[in-house]
Formats: sequence, structure tokens, C-alpha cells
Amino acid sequence: METIIDLENFRTKGSKVFTGRDRGISVRNDSKIDSLAQGEEKIKIIIPKDIMSINPSFLEEFLSNVVLRLGKDGFHNKISFFSESTRYDISVDLEEAIERILRTENALSKK
Repeated sequence: METIIDLENFRTKGSKVFTGRDRGISVRNDSKIDSLAQGEEKIKIIIPKDIMSINPSFLEEFLSNVVLRLGKDGFHNKISFFSESTRYDISVDLEEAIERILRTENALSKK
């Protein structure tokens, strides 16, 4: 079984993008992804069909706690993304966000 987070429920009416750190924090809190990710079930995040882009800065804030807790491989085992759209592929933006999250927490980096 899996838990579903449908981003349609968290987007601004008519918007075709998810962008910005503040918006990422808002969706993280409203979706309760941090507590859901602590459970046993896998999480499927549904991207609305007409979304054109999900900015890495949005993804960083939306997913930061989960990525830090699970690590890159654990995150990919727990969280999946799904969209019926062929216009947007989240994989590049998602990987960039994950790398940024993990890089920011590197002991050699400054905050």
C-alpha cells in the first residue's frame, strides 16, 4: 500500500508551476509529508498533468526533512513521483534539489 500526496490539492488556482522556498515550506507543512514519511507506507506524489515546472528551490524546502532523514537512496525507495504529462519530467529538478539538500548539510559547507 502507499500514501498519495496529490499536488493538485496544494497549487494556486490556474498556476502551471511550483516555485519558491516559501511555497515549498507551505506545501511541506500542509501535506504533512514529514510525518507521513516516518510511516511504513511508500509515498506517491502526483504531479498535475498541466504542470510545466517544479523549481528545485520549491523541492528543496518541500522535501528537505525527508531527504535528510532517509538519505538519497532511502528517499528514492520511499518516495515516487507520477504524472500523466509528457511535457514535464521532474527527474532533473528533483536530483538537483536532492544534491542541494545534501550539499547544504555537508560538514565542510557554510550556512
